[in-house]
Amino acid sequence: MALVKLAAVGVLGFVGYKFVRLFMAGPDGYAHTAPEVRDAGPDAMRDTPKRGWDQVDQASDESFPASDPPANY
Repeated sequence: MALVKLAAVGVLGFVGYKFVRLFMAGPDGYAHTAPEVRDAGPDAMRDTPKRGWDQVDQASDESFPASDPPANY
């Protein structure tokens, strides 16, 4: 009887896993949990910066979204 209960729990777990995978699947069939992140720097930006890009801007862009400020400010 315990073996039947264990098998039932296993089947329910597998069905739940497949449901979550299907629910979270993107267009390519894989689950994506993190958003896509762009590379740091002005070359990877959608719009070019309106002013010059200096070392502080680069460090700040590389550290985003970290809570600590860049070390070379």
